[in-house]
Amino acid sequence: MKLLFTGTPAVALPSLRALLDQDRHEVVAVLTRPQAPSGRGRKVQPSPVADFARAHGIEVFSPASPSDPVFLAEMHARRIECCPVVAYGALLREPALSLPSRGWVNLHFSLLPAWRGAAPVQHAILHGDATTGASTFLIGPGLDDGPVYGVMTESVRPSDTAGDLLERLSIGGAQLLLATLDGIAEGSLTAVAQPVDGISLAPKLTPADARISFDQPALAIDRRIRACTPTPGAWTNYLGDRMKLGPVGVVTDSDELLAPGELAVNKHQVLVGTATVPIVLGLVQPPGRRMMPAADWMRGRSLRADWGAGERLG
Repeated sequence: MKLLFTGTPAVALPSLRALLDQDRHEVVAVLTRPQAPSGRGRKVQPSPVADFARAHGIEVFSPASPSDPVFLAEMHARRIECCPVVAYGALLREPALSLPSRGWVNLHFSLLPAWRGAAPVQHAILHGDATTGASTFLIGPGLDDGPVYGVMTESVRPSDTAGDLLERLSIGGAQLLLATLDGIAEGSLTAVAQPVDGISLAPKLTPADARISFDQPALAIDRRIRACTPTPGAWTNYLGDRMKLGPVGVVTDSDELLAPGELAVNKHQVLVGTATVPIVLGLVQPPGRRMMPAADWMRGRSLRADWGAGERLG
């Protein structure tokens, strides 16, 4: 089939690589989101998919809307048959949906109908799912509600961040997407309607969602931090300033009694009280500083004249 690969961030690259490494389908062009500011300097840069495609001699299109008439005319002239989609970042509507004869086939990182939306991996971790996966489905006018072609499953490990889990799913999902396209081309694969039970939504996590409050149970704090790593990045307040937090450890064998948010140093570890058991801080980033081990940060704090017992986070 003649394909228009559609995607924007780095998580889409394993799928694009897989399609370029086979000879059953032809990637005619790539559709990606327009250049956007990124990084500390907020410089306008092309998407990772655009960079990768150009480096491999593939034509790149980045219209403001995939329904742009000029873009649709270009794709019609190229006789696009199917559009595989991985994390494009914009809704697809008519007349774009009618462009390819075999439709737009999305690789979504959840076991549909669970976690429809922009942040399925983050919500799987946030809600303590033991298993998640990826699904390929035919895109329609609704939100991730189209009929499903195939699925793969993946265990959620106790230490997984959203970045860790998404990386594994992007690699395994690339093979699922390729197998789905093969089945569509051969006529051996039929999409099946999603069940009406088990629907859950996964909206994008915002910086406000990433704020850590230590009056929550330790397991809930651990999940929220991992779900927000690497983006939008977990954070809390310390002495009126915002401090970023990396993944933490949950203490299960300590007799330390700490109030929520209370700090204590124990055997070169920095403990923080929660609504249940303490947690051990991992990496932290104080204002204007780099990420560092919490023990290094605390040693620097203890040398200051304004250091005092009972200081708190949150």
